[in-house]
Amino acid sequence: MPRVKLTGYIQFPHNTTANELADVRFELVKHTQLTLNEEGCISFSVTQSPVNDLRFDVNEEFADKAAFEFHQQRVQLSNWFTVSQTATRHYTIIDS
Repeated sequence: MPRVKLTGYIQFPHNTTANELADVRFELVKHTQLTLNEEGCISFSVTQSPVNDLRFDVNEEFADKAAFEFHQQRVQLSNWFTVSQTATRHYTIIDS
């Protein structure tokens, strides 16, 4: 089965407060741990840009489409999804 790779970034709006960003960073730690423990997760990283605090670069790889879809479903029920809802997502998804 082909692997699924997602790359890109999320961008928070300019009116995002420092407290909101703190919540994002806090939930991101939990989100990362949960994702890395998912069956089929090969790699996962979301890192805050060193030059733009409102941008987070995203790189994910899953063993197959089923693992990727499970991840997407889990995310929608998470606190990470709640705190990152105002961000626009700019992703490329490749089945390799």
